[in-house]
Amino acid sequence: MRIVVVSGASSGIGRATAERFARAGDQVYNLDVTAPPDFSPEFAADLAADLAADAGGIRWLETDVADWSAVQRAIAHVHDEHGRIDVAIANAGISVRHGVLDIAWDQARRVVDVNLLGVLGLWQAAARLMVADGGGVLLATASVNGHRGFPYYADYNATKAGIAALCRTFAVELSPVVRVACVSPGAVLTPMQLAEYTPQMLEDVNARIPAGRHAEPAEIAEAFHYLASAPARFITGQELVIDGGEIAGSMTSDSGTAVAARSGRR
Repeated sequence: MRIVVVSGASSGIGRATAERFARAGDQVYNLDVTAPPDFSPEFAADLAADLAADAGGIRWLETDVADWSAVQRAIAHVHDEHGRIDVAIANAGISVRHGVLDIAWDQARRVVDVNLLGVLGLWQAAARLMVADGGGVLLATASVNGHRGFPYYADYNATKAGIAALCRTFAVELSPVVRVACVSPGAVLTPMQLAEYTPQMLEDVNARIPAGRHAEPAEIAEAFHYLASAPARFITGQELVIDGGEIAGSMTSDSGTAVAARSGRR
């Protein structure tokens, strides 16, 4: 059983990732400001009854990743309880859809504090213990938004590009003791995506993705599980893009539309 910390695991990609590790028998700690749907007063939000009897569990530790002191306390709590942290996944993230001329300072500050500094703070707190203990894996959720100038998400885009840079730097400094990698999803059907996009906007995005659809959170979770596994032990300092071919072409072109039309998929 591994001891795994995932930030922002109450919903979306984080929740799917926490469940994937728990199904493998790992003990997962969810660092999030929001309680998961199955929160209990005992701080034990165990998986639903459909999981195997020998599956691990998920525990919620109320934590704002923008507060480094709170993150350090949560990491110390997990380490004190188990004597180690094997995997730390910095997934918590927020976005605000706004044009560059309309970005408010407080909104941008919060996006940077959660998305970028939240990764740095969590990784640093976990890495200090991992180095002392002799090993561990640091992972994070970046985004294809860090590769291109997607409109209306300037601050979000910048934080995701920054995560990839942190990944490379942590890997160089901490190898060979600690491995580091990040996953950059394209469009994923998460609560955050559904809250910001209308059904028509979702369809428009699908039409411009060569795969013709959004990813499911569970598909991204599988990538995290692989990167934390022994078969991935030679992977460090890398960014794994999972986007259905999104950045292989142009999100402003009609690439993929003709194929979708021929196959009857719209």
